[in-house]
Amino acid sequence: MTMGALLRFPTWRISLRLLRRDWRSGELYLLAAALILTVAAVTAVGFFTDRIESAMVRQGGELLAADLAVDGSSRPPDAYLNQAVSLGLESARTLEFPSVVMGAAGAQLVQVKVVDAAYPLRGRLRLRDGVTDPERTVEQGPPAGEVWVEARLLRLLEARIADPVGLGETRLRIGAILSYEPDRGGNLVNLAPRVLMNDADLSATGLVSEASRVRHRLLLAGEVDAVAAFSAWLKPRLPANLTLVDGRTARPEFESALDRASRFLHLATLVTLLVAGSAIALASRRLVERQIDAVAIMRCLGAPQHLLLRVFLLRLVLFGLVASLLGSLVGWVGQRGLVAALADWFGTDLPAASLTPVVVGVLTGLIALLGFAVPPLLQLTRVSPLRALRRDLGTPRASAAAAVLGALLALALLVFWQAGDAVLAGQLLAGVALTLVTLILAVLGLVKAASGLAGRTRGVWRLGLAALTRRPTFAVLQIAGFGLGILALLLLAVVRVDLLETWRQGLPEGAPNQFLINIQPQEVEPLRAFLAEQGIAQAELYPMIRGRLIRIGERPVNPSDYPNPRAESLVAREFNLSFSDAPALAGRTDNRLVAGQWWAAGETAPQFSLEQGLAETLGIQLGDRLTFFVSGHEVSAPVTSLREVRWDSFNVNFFVVSPPALLGVEPATYITSFHLSADREAVIPALIQRFPSVTLLDVDALLTQVRAVVDRGVLAVEYVFLFTLAAGVLVMFAGIQASLAERRAEHGILRTLGAGRNALLGSLAVEFTAAGLLAGFLASIFAEVTGWLLAEQLFGLQFSFNPLLWVTGVLGSGLLIGLAGTLATWPLLIRPPLQTLRRAA
Repeated sequence: MTMGALLRFPTWRISLRLLRRDWRSGELYLLAAALILTVAAVTAVGFFTDRIESAMVRQGGELLAADLAVDGSSRPPDAYLNQAVSLGLESARTLEFPSVVMGAAGAQLVQVKVVDAAYPLRGRLRLRDGVTDPERTVEQGPPAGEVWVEARLLRLLEARIADPVGLGETRLRIGAILSYEPDRGGNLVNLAPRVLMNDADLSATGLVSEASRVRHRLLLAGEVDAVAAFSAWLKPRLPANLTLVDGRTARPEFESALDRASRFLHLATLVTLLVAGSAIALASRRLVERQIDAVAIMRCLGAPQHLLLRVFLLRLVLFGLVASLLGSLVGWVGQRGLVAALADWFGTDLPAASLTPVVVGVLTGLIALLGFAVPPLLQLTRVSPLRALRRDLGTPRASAAAAVLGALLALALLVFWQAGDAVLAGQLLAGVALTLVTLILAVLGLVKAASGLAGRTRGVWRLGLAALTRRPTFAVLQIAGFGLGILALLLLAVVRVDLLETWRQGLPEGAPNQFLINIQPQEVEPLRAFLAEQGIAQAELYPMIRGRLIRIGERPVNPSDYPNPRAESLVAREFNLSFSDAPALAGRTDNRLVAGQWWAAGETAPQFSLEQGLAETLGIQLGDRLTFFVSGHEVSAPVTSLREVRWDSFNVNFFVVSPPALLGVEPATYITSFHLSADREAVIPALIQRFPSVTLLDVDALLTQVRAVVDRGVLAVEYVFLFTLAAGVLVMFAGIQASLAERRAEHGILRTLGAGRNALLGSLAVEFTAAGLLAGFLASIFAEVTGWLLAEQLFGLQFSFNPLLWVTGVLGSGLLIGLAGTLATWPLLIRPPLQTLRRAA
């Protein structure tokens, strides 16, 4: 078909024909790889979060094991149950609290759940009779005298099915392995293994009293109208210490965790987009160079500029749709890595994902493609028809301003879209801009230093360093792209571990590593005597009362009124209050008075002392009157002092303290902490046998479990940043392709002048290894600076230099990039010099 006939075709047919030709010629492969990688990173995260959200919606009432629940730290009144029964609703009661079980291998912290015969009202329990046995479904909880436990508890206790375990003052038989319960969360918020028991066995354990720290829940289920009627009846009567929960608000901790994880992972994919965008821009530049002759001929045959513009835009959109769909397919496969890393957080079987992430991925791909690729392709509309006769005219000059503006607009649009918040998006854009400017300036400085070094070297070193500095734009994109990916991984894999180890090493010698909670008032003196017998005389026991802050002055406290997430979280939960006479708390070095005045011994005037950080977070000043809901009534007093608390001392501390005259009359349990060396762990079984209702918290074990959860999250982020590293490799290959004609001519001339293949291969190795070393050096500097800022300014830790970070960052980066770049350019050295020069001409 002639060009004249082609121009008479509709625009879309011309675009399709040219697109097929470009694909067969291989000119779009690199551009497709960059776009597929970008979309894959976005959709991998999108598919994962979509599956979690779908699971939460699908389960509905199973999130509660009911249609409605009344939840709180005190038992819901019987009047609620009577009203529910009058409306025809079914009911069940559950009780949850931490405790310790005793097995053959010793003591283990667990989360006990006590259920009645009606539980669950919605959903089913799933059990296994052995670790490898298939699951079976049951409709009720365990019978009396029996407990069902998680499989991990069997491993921790070195126990088997039918073995007895000690729980409080009684012993119960392990009846089955509990593999699923409808209203059970995942390991993100449940660090201790579950023990499910019958409410008929509760009194025999002696674990629960009026002041015990337990979570009561009244479950209700029935017809929709009856549930709605009960909800409407209860809401105006609901006290501050009880919460009405339905299917939509059943797991706020999951919703919060999912929202933050989703937002962070989506924003992490923007780093991939930023780096892959550079590859898209470089690949587009290469595509422009390959299209000039065809466009010049079309111009000679009368194709106007507006037709060329439509053809190229339509071709770009069609290409973007196909590449984005392929990227979505790769993302669907890639999300399995995130599921493997994080699904255990949410403790549920995940359903198949919807098509929403595909739509998001396609839109992201088109925005990225148009933002990064359109400015270079606009050069083709300015190709002169004379180019068909005069090859010396070259490529029309590109507008650097248009290229930067297009990229920034695409990035800004995607940041606003992913962040979902204008303020957060603005902060992110400012941070990205500052980081990029700093990074580019640093890269330019390093490239200039390499240029000066090239003049003082000889042989392959001079050739390699000169090649790096001869193409500064490519060098900046390549080094910056790799630097961002390596920086992210260094911060996650090395700096995070350094900070944690620094914090752990910075704990005072002999800092408490054991906490005892749920100590009943009648056990205080016997426990104090027991600890003294064991040589743990330094343990001080403190009273603890639970109360919810309901007013500051005359202003009611509502969590939704606080934009700060920490403030919202603080006021949404109950505080641990305490009372003390001077100088029980005031005299301690980790509890220093910074404002106001501590009360005198025997003071009867009602007043509160607040932790300084809490006061700043909630905007509380000296003299403000605080009202707490405690044990079914309100307790109110002014703030008369502020304390600076060192929480990292691991001593018992409280946000709010009062004189004994104010809170001393309230039901209380007691808490203490002490240090127990590894060679004295035999004290623990004796303590639990003597005081079975006391709950022991092993700080080291809890930190290990918390770290395991955090490591899963870090693994997911590292997984996402692997896309960034892959994008860095694409930047390198795109840069090589963009400079291919220039490199081919250079190597042909050098071969003609007598340079051997080994010498040129050595120069390529020097060039790309130098780029890798510079990228690793830059990433290591930024990682060290970031680690110093986090340690010194945020956490107040002493920062220490880490040689491993530099070995991993600099040498690892140099080796990886040097090897990849050398292998990618090796084909240039295979052809004879004459063939290379003819092709370059």
